[in-house]
Amino acid sequence: MSECIQISFAVCRIGIYTCFRALCCKGPPPARPEYDLVCIGLTGSGKTSLLSKLCSESPENVVSTTGADNIRKYWSRYYQGSQGVIFVLDSASSEDDLEAARNELHSALQHPQLCTLPFLILANHQDKPAARSVQEIKKYFELEPLARGKRWILHPCSLDDMDALKDSFSQLINLLEEKDHDAVRM
Repeated sequence: MSECIQISFAVCRIGIYTCFRALCCKGPPPARPEYDLVCIGLTGSGKTSLLSKLCSESPENVVSTTGADNIRKYWSRYYQGSQGVIFVLDSASSEDDLEAARNELHSALQHPQLCTLPFLILANHQDKPAARSVQEIKKYFELEPLARGKRWILHPCSLDDMDALKDSFSQLINLLEEKDHDAVRM
């Protein structure tokens, strides 16, 4: 799978709400808006696997992205038109990878096209022994001071805990809907 597809995430672009509803609810979904989301994160963080599982596809068929580090500089091309951001990080990664993820998240939170959007930050691979807790990640990534005044959610997740993943996306949808209601009030 190419990094371009992985970054723009066709599954997100066709409607994350539709995928979420199909996974957790019975019957046809009520008419609701669909949101364009951009999903970013370092190679190996689990972006494709998590979104595949969320949309009821088998994550076993996911092939790891190659050459992703060279493509990271093009991420901003996918930001235009996004209404929210999903940032996936490997909570069990090495110190160097965690530092790189921290720098990328800081860049995204400050990017002119993303800085006003809600962020769902997924601390993936919580099922691994070396996984850092959400509190450790919040402190290491300096989220409280950096994201002050922004709308963001930091949640732990793994492929083994779909309830936590559903809850994370449900909270992101609530943030997106709040923004829609705020726009109507103005």
